[in-house]
Amino acid sequence: MKIAKVRIRELQGTLKHPDGPFWEERLIRPVDIYPEYHAQHARDANWQPSSSTDTESTVVLQFLEIETDDGLTGLGGPVTRDTATLLHTEYRDFLIGHDALATERLWDIMYRLGVHNRKGVPMFAISVIDAALWDLKGKFLGQPVHRLLGGPTRDKLPAYASMLGYSLEPDKLADRAAAFAAKGYAAQKWFPRWGPSDGREGVRKNVEMMEILRSSAGADTDIMVDAWMSWNVPYTLDMAQRLKPYDPRWLEEPVMPDMIPQYTEIRAASVVPISGGEHEYTRFGIKELLDTRAVDLMQADTYWAGGISEMQKICTLCSAYDIPIIPHGHSVPANVQLSAALSPAGVPYVEFLVKWNEILQFFFKNPVLPVDGWITVPNDPGMGIEIDPDKIDSEREFTVD
Repeated sequence: MKIAKVRIRELQGTLKHPDGPFWEERLIRPVDIYPEYHAQHARDANWQPSSSTDTESTVVLQFLEIETDDGLTGLGGPVTRDTATLLHTEYRDFLIGHDALATERLWDIMYRLGVHNRKGVPMFAISVIDAALWDLKGKFLGQPVHRLLGGPTRDKLPAYASMLGYSLEPDKLADRAAAFAAKGYAAQKWFPRWGPSDGREGVRKNVEMMEILRSSAGADTDIMVDAWMSWNVPYTLDMAQRLKPYDPRWLEEPVMPDMIPQYTEIRAASVVPISGGEHEYTRFGIKELLDTRAVDLMQADTYWAGGISEMQKICTLCSAYDIPIIPHGHSVPANVQLSAALSPAGVPYVEFLVKWNEILQFFFKNPVLPVDGWITVPNDPGMGIEIDPDKIDSEREFTVD
């Protein structure tokens, strides 16, 4: 079965949010050390949706379709425009004529063809190709991807609510934390806006945020804090001490991803577990984090770190080091298929980015969503997803002029 056609579909639709602006808040960013960036509101931070009012947003996303000479189609995505551009210019023609089931061979060839493809957008492109090929393989064999990977180890997976984009105003924070605990989520992750450049007032706000979360979500809810690469060693160790009384499950990405010695220093001294790896790529990058004992929990992203084929290797590495992995929540349908084939001890949660999944799964006929804090593993062939034509306002084939 050979690859006969590769398409990149750009879909546009309308997301309704009648209760107010979609993005209420954003996270702290490394670039916020510069005042003009620090002052940016969530709506100015170049996030999806592409345009937005207080009640609705225009969603524009790109999806990859790989069709075989037998007429089967594998679906991957959504991806960014940068990734779609690379798929169109570098990989579309290359894929034609290859064995569609030879996922390992294709991954290895794509990796070896370009030494600069090891990280960043080129690896995003390889990842989505791999995911689409696994979707195709599952459809060809009439099995969900998790069965092809050796699962299921369980038919339901616990999800944690990743609360990026929700307001950090104290009253709203308390209400949302209590509401998501009541929905059955056993864990929540929140994203502070404050770091070293915000001085004592920022420290106070971080502690206040954690205090509100603990009192509102309850003693039995895991609370996680994501610094999104924007703290430093002394600040993180100080915050760990200050937040420890509120029993955080982990502090995430305290420093820039290339600062591996600093990760190791933080993990060795912190009174709170440290997580990371979201912005690392392939088994080689992840192994460096493991070898240096940089994290207590790994968070490689299936759609960034190399796709299903590479994440199998990454998960095996993590298990050998006895480090749990929770794949970053960019691609929940793929993450659920992968996680359902792995030990519950090795993959304790699925990350569910609540607002982001309204966007990333917007065009799916059957989005993979938690119910009462749990995700039922889909049993449809492949990844278990398909595009819903009723959600498309307009469509074009993505090309680069």
